[in-house]
Amino acid sequence: MHFALTEEQEAIREAARDFLSKRADSARLRKDMLLPEGHDPALWKEISGELGWAGISLPEDVGGSGLGMVETAILLEEQGRCLYGGPFLASAGLATALLLEAPASEARDAILARLAVGEATAALAVTGDSGRPGGDAVALELVEGPAGVQLRGHAAFVLNGNVADTFIAAAHDRRPGRDGLAMVAVAAGASGLAVKTLAAMDLTRPYARIECSNVQAVDLLVDGGGVAVARGLQVAQVALAAEQLGAMQAVMDLTTEYARQRVQFGRVIGSFQAIKHRLADMMVICEAARSAVYYAACVVDEYRSDPATGAAELAEAAALVKVYCSSGFHDVAGNAIQLHGGIGFTWEYDTQLFFKRARATSNLLGSPQYHREVIAELLGLDAATEAP
Repeated sequence: MHFALTEEQEAIREAARDFLSKRADSARLRKDMLLPEGHDPALWKEISGELGWAGISLPEDVGGSGLGMVETAILLEEQGRCLYGGPFLASAGLATALLLEAPASEARDAILARLAVGEATAALAVTGDSGRPGGDAVALELVEGPAGVQLRGHAAFVLNGNVADTFIAAAHDRRPGRDGLAMVAVAAGASGLAVKTLAAMDLTRPYARIECSNVQAVDLLVDGGGVAVARGLQVAQVALAAEQLGAMQAVMDLTTEYARQRVQFGRVIGSFQAIKHRLADMMVICEAARSAVYYAACVVDEYRSDPATGAAELAEAAALVKVYCSSGFHDVAGNAIQLHGGIGFTWEYDTQLFFKRARATSNLLGSPQYHREVIAELLGLDAATEAP
């Protein structure tokens, strides 16, 4: 399949790159990292509201632009290039992916309407302490209380959870006569809910842990929603991979430019064959990742237009792109550190920031090892290796 961006999509990319290069460069990133929010709220307000990025893939009937995953991937790729730490990925990429799997309801549409215009942000709370995205790792429970349903338990590694207005969570349904997972929404200010910012390796954006002690202010979005949660997480994996693509391309460009300038033994190091081979390998990884990301983004758009026939392809594409982009980003960032030599991990150089982002996102929504197991299961390889 030959894929090329349309003129409108290229215009979105050019506008996003121009804006972010001026407003979210390295110097700005280092200042924003020190803010309590982990990002500049004024810049986020401009991105989400004035530019309309927050609602780019949301339906027009809730105030969105009605565009698709390809356009969202373009914005995420450009944000990955500058390691933007605001809640776009967390809200418009991850939480929205699950919300769009829930059937239309007053509660769901009210949340989407606020997200679409940048009035609020949402965060995804689906993993327990293991960080694995599967249902067996969910540590939240939905129970029947004296005054209705209640949420108890916790969720870890909640991206940008410190600034979220709403949490979109998966919870084991422990109500009488119920089973499986439920998808719920809970407001950040709900009584009984506590949000704690975590110390993380990646300093470019915060992670949080939420703890629920019989929280009653819960909107039940999907009852028996194991399939909806799984499909939403698959779309979320594609969004994360798009951001990883932009970051790996940026750190490769940074390293290539350094190799053109650094002189050793009277020659720029980029002229040495061993360095050329490393850079060529990094370029191949980036180009393959780009193909995987935009293929997966097209699969998401096809799935949303016809869920019945697109579900199987979505599961495969999401696992594949998560494996490749997580592993590829880690390899490219690691090579960048090595090719920069001793200064590669110093605070003054951005290579260490890219490497830390690569490590953090590698495990977010499931490690490459986890998704290789998923791919093996989808292909039937796990059954083939079982003893008779």
